Amino acid sequence: MKKNNILVVDDEESLCEILQFNLEIEGYNVDVAYSAEQAFQMNLEKYSLIILDIMMGPMSGLKMAQIVKNNEQTANIPIIFCTAKESEDDTVTGLNIGADDYIVKPFSIREVVARVKSVLRRTEAQNQTSEDKEIRYETLCIDVEKKCCTLDDNDIKLTKKELEILTLFLKNIGKIFSREEILKRVWDDQVIVLDRTIDVNITRLRKKTGQYGKFIITRIGYGYGFKD
Repeated sequence: MKKNNILVVDDEESLCEILQFNLEIEGYNVDVAYSAEQAFQMNLEKYSLIILDIMMGPMSGLKMAQIVKNNEQTANIPIIFCTAKESEDDTVTGLNIGADDYIVKPFSIREVVARVKSVLRRTEAQNQTSEDKEIRYETLCIDVEKKCCTLDDNDIKLTKKELEILTLFLKNIGKIFSREEILKRVWDDQVIVLDRTIDVNITRLRKKTGQYGKFIITRIGYGYGFKD
């Protein structure tokens, strides 16, 4: 199971150590930073979650969160604010910036762990939904909802069956499908389809997908697939 990377940003070193210790017991990879400035020296893109104190200086947690959310590379990283301030204004400001949760100090470790698990579950579910809407291999992209395909951001005119075959291949990169499997996945059971029909669709796909056509391979005696 893949471990989630968490970054704790707080100027209270003892609190950072406590959070790091307890979250690592839960199986997470945890790094700490004692200021927003120190955090920005790190590769933020690798983190699945940031636990961020609001009351820091010279850059506040609110300012750091704003910068993180305005950066396309880090905008989707969830943030949990933790702070001693109980002001409703801070809560609203944090949520407006894009915070995913808010914990007021002093808090229990059990509460923090529960919030972390909840936010990560929600984020993973959202990411999965997003991935289900788009299937991509480098610059070859299928929009599942719009039922269309682009290559280098240019539309490719594919027939319904060509699109369904390509979708099957890109969802299962490296797997070889027999003609029988392709028939079951793409064509209605009531329709009689000749092997030649599949061959023709594969040939067309290779031509239409440009530089990626060479990745649509034939395994003689076994079938077809997409292999990088």
